[in-house]
Amino acid sequence: MEPKERAFLTQIEAHKGILHKVGRIYVDDIEDRKDLHQEIIIQLWKSYDKFQGQSAFSSWMYRVAVNTAISYFKKEKRHGNTIAIDTVAEPESEPYDPKADEQLELFYRAVQHLSPVEKAIILYFMEGLSHREIGLQLGITEGNARVKLNRTKEKLQTITKKYNDEL
Repeated sequence: MEPKERAFLTQIEAHKGILHKVGRIYVDDIEDRKDLHQEIIIQLWKSYDKFQGQSAFSSWMYRVAVNTAISYFKKEKRHGNTIAIDTVAEPESEPYDPKADEQLELFYRAVQHLSPVEKAIILYFMEGLSHREIGLQLGITEGNARVKLNRTKEKLQTITKKYNDEL
């Protein structure tokens, strides 16, 4: 294995949680999620020569992963595929908390009703990015990121409330 490949695989391994987070936010079906993970890794490898180290590898990886997920989502819509909403178990390494699991599943179901850009905003927010950093990742102003984030959070609350009312 060449040093470039080794360095790439080391970075992917170190930041594999990004793949899982982006996949879970954008695709609910486990088989589609595996396909998306594969597509993200392919795009990361194709773009690896363009990574100049001006930002953290994880920041660059998020940007490529989210852009790939948005493209994947659009491609799936064009092909008429639907995204199934089913219950998928969280990783076994986490202690099981039925209440937290229920809330998390409700959150992921609600997220499926967001647009691809809204999903990216929520993902970046969950990762602790500032409004400025979210704006940089999405190519929008800090103020626009703040407004979009607030609107997206309100939309999620409305969707979640609707689900709770149905229970």
